[in-house]
Amino acid sequence: MASGTTKISLLLSVISLLQFNISIGQNVQGGYWFPESGFVASDINSNLFTHLLCAFANLDPQTYQLTISSTNNASFAQFTRTVQLKNPSVKTLFSIGGGNADKTVFASMAAQSTSRKSFIDSSIKLARSYGFSGLDLDWEYPRTASDMANLGLLLNEWRTAVAADATASSMAALILTAAVSFSPTVNGLKYPVQSINSNLDWINVMAYDFYDPSWYKFTNSHAALYDPSGQVSGSYGIGAWTQAGVRAKILVLGMPFYGYAWHLVNANNHSLLAPANGPASPDNGAMGYRQITNFIAQNKAVTVYNSTIVSNYCYAGTTWIGFDDTQSIAAKVSYAKQKGLLGYLAWHVGVDNNWALSQQAKQSWGA
Repeated sequence: MASGTTKISLLLSVISLLQFNISIGQNVQGGYWFPESGFVASDINSNLFTHLLCAFANLDPQTYQLTISSTNNASFAQFTRTVQLKNPSVKTLFSIGGGNADKTVFASMAAQSTSRKSFIDSSIKLARSYGFSGLDLDWEYPRTASDMANLGLLLNEWRTAVAADATASSMAALILTAAVSFSPTVNGLKYPVQSINSNLDWINVMAYDFYDPSWYKFTNSHAALYDPSGQVSGSYGIGAWTQAGVRAKILVLGMPFYGYAWHLVNANNHSLLAPANGPASPDNGAMGYRQITNFIAQNKAVTVYNSTIVSNYCYAGTTWIGFDDTQSIAAKVSYAKQKGLLGYLAWHVGVDNNWALSQQAKQSWGA
């Protein structure tokens, strides 16, 4: 029989494994917000979400501590209090990095124990001082095998520090999450699956940006759930993550509240995979859902839902836009629930149109 000490040790291990689900609740119905979106935090209908992520803090390249621009500091400091006015139970996370962050600074930070500690300590201090429930790492993307190994070390040390902070402060442990590629292999490199499983409450699987009109000379869905002819889809990515050993209950399906506008070569050829010759709008063709619905109304655009890949598109003249509408959002959320995932997370709430997509997602997840 096990000794009393061994039993206590085993009990503590079980408690440690359970603490993540206790801290985040039973599921994630989440979305990102950032002040540069032009959508003020006070206008967020936080009743439609269990978790809201405030983006982005960045890293000081010398100290590796978190930095926030002076123009955003007040918005970040007030974010939690602002969104909890409408929904006191919504949890907030502070997101770090993003697609425009300097990858080399993240790699340098993760490479040394002292710089990792500087980052970790500053992240916990900032989250606590601003009233956030957790921290989200959006490193896009580790570029070497060493980067991936160092990411694993960072997550180990981050979880240890968060646990120590919870004990010292007598507060609930901070939630720890990360935004990751749609697949567990990015640029031929494998994510540190064991460390992810052990240390993160969830990973936001970014199942979007598969295609965009600045690179591809044919129309396509940038966020298809299924890809009958290949391996570029949300379902493939989720399957690959689970096959790699990541538990379904820490997988959150990332969904885009935006699409891409392509310029058709021939206005009469407007099907999926039709020839195109570049973006049909600024910002490489990216358009928020509200913009897209306005375009449809103003141009009497034809709209199509493709249930095979689970994606919507519309066209008018030589403009073709691939996006997620309520049909594809409903199907994706149902898929996530059926597969036993923890939930879904949208980028980003500021471009929803009268909360149509957010309401559909919440309704599709159900009780």
